[in-house]
Amino acid sequence: MIVVCHEPGCEKLITTPEDWPPASANLTNSKPYAHRVARMQIDPQSVVSDVPSLRVRSAHDASVRGDGDYVLYWMIAFRRTEWNFGLQRAVDWARQLNKPLIVLEALRCDYRWASDRLHHFIIQGMADNAARLATTPVTYFPYVERERRGGRGLLAQLAERASVVVSDDYPSFFIPAMVRAAARAVPVCFELIDSNGLLPMRAADKVFARAYDFRRFLQKNLRPHLSEVPHADPLEGLELPRLDELPAEILERWPAADVAAMASDPGYLAELPIDHAVPVAALAGGAVAGQLRLGEFVRERLDRYGTERSEPTRDSASGLSPYLHFGHVSVHQVFAAAMAADEWNVDMTAEKANGSSKGWWGASESVEAFVDELVTWRELGFNMCWQVDNYDKYESLPDWAQATLEEHTADPREYVYTLEEFEAAATHDELWNAAQRQLLREGRIHNYLRMLWGKKILEWSETPQEALEVMIELNNKYALDGRDPNSYSGIFWVLGRYDRAWGPERPIFGKIRYMSSDNTARKYRIDAYVDKYGPETVAE
Repeated sequence: MIVVCHEPGCEKLITTPEDWPPASANLTNSKPYAHRVARMQIDPQSVVSDVPSLRVRSAHDASVRGDGDYVLYWMIAFRRTEWNFGLQRAVDWARQLNKPLIVLEALRCDYRWASDRLHHFIIQGMADNAARLATTPVTYFPYVERERRGGRGLLAQLAERASVVVSDDYPSFFIPAMVRAAARAVPVCFELIDSNGLLPMRAADKVFARAYDFRRFLQKNLRPHLSEVPHADPLEGLELPRLDELPAEILERWPAADVAAMASDPGYLAELPIDHAVPVAALAGGAVAGQLRLGEFVRERLDRYGTERSEPTRDSASGLSPYLHFGHVSVHQVFAAAMAADEWNVDMTAEKANGSSKGWWGASESVEAFVDELVTWRELGFNMCWQVDNYDKYESLPDWAQATLEEHTADPREYVYTLEEFEAAATHDELWNAAQRQLLREGRIHNYLRMLWGKKILEWSETPQEALEVMIELNNKYALDGRDPNSYSGIFWVLGRYDRAWGPERPIFGKIRYMSSDNTARKYRIDAYVDKYGPETVAE
């Protein structure tokens, strides 16, 4: 029986036990299955590891098999080889058990919103991982599904012969459902590792309704976790037994992808059953590109981030959100680079936790502004997603927001647009159209204009529920950083999440915070932005 999931990564690589291979199947370079019936079991708590225990979660109660053939790291969210607690944990297991290590990174073709843009960004990252792991004793297995259900059963076959399976603990989109299904198919110890943020997700077991409250919690509790940093290179000096090759029966059914060739020539995308109407973006994916972007930001733009980040015509934002979303870059690495540029150390933090976005870190204005976005606002979304199943549903909005929107649902709208009109940037508002064209062409919207973009969708939709559907559809389809806890925070902020009631009460918005294109034009220079993303502009 197949377990169906609907997202990028390894969905439908999971099967229930009746799909496992027969007991007579053999592994290349391994003992026959029949010789492994009497398996030695090891307590998962016995592994010697620097990964904080608060970041380790067992998917079920199965034991480690001491006589398994390898350790398997199923890379599904943190798609990188550096600053990665998940890979670090898998390395620790492989060292302790003296086993080969396999890294499985897979990509299916029929996840929701699968497109040339998202696929190629991920595959560029897979090519980086392949190049890095080729110089280590780790066996890297990149699998790209070329037809629907092509990856069926892959994880179960690999897990059947593993001593332990390690994977990523990510709270959004497909991954929670996928790992629950995988737990039923993985017959050995199956660990999920949280490498999402500076604060382990489970260090805060309540949902915070405001950024102020979460920030105050961080100021009281984050310091000890700042010293718990993943190894910058968990593969440095690694010595493990090598797996000469993957089992022939696995490679015959699921051949490894030539991700280097695919990353260099996106022509392969035409052969895949994905959405070809969402083109590859100019922004390159992968850990190499992400780290280059990080270095450029710290050197050239970080010092003006505090004063210029809201200016549409100033390229002062970090541009790191796609790399953080796909796990190509670690938040720990980003934080370390930003703070090092400011010659900061933890002793500079304030003793008093007052919830203010300024002053607590003891850093410069721009660094404090950037870190507040990177840590407070980004991890606020993770705080909700791991604890609230319906974080992406209208019903998850605060009661006051639902009440005021309900009171104004019948208010007349001067303009009402369909999803197709929004998608085509066919509204009466040229600033809004420019923001939508940036999303279509580049897979991003300027940070400040993304908020305006959402507010206008609310104003020009028949109901707030329809507005939410439009925002989620357009953001998740086109944005490289969509489908993420942080992007859901931004979308739902438009409708009142993490905000408060505002006055005066307005038609359609009620007490929801109001924004307008006219006010934006008065505050910021937008003419150059509108010209850059005008209807006749050809995307670079």
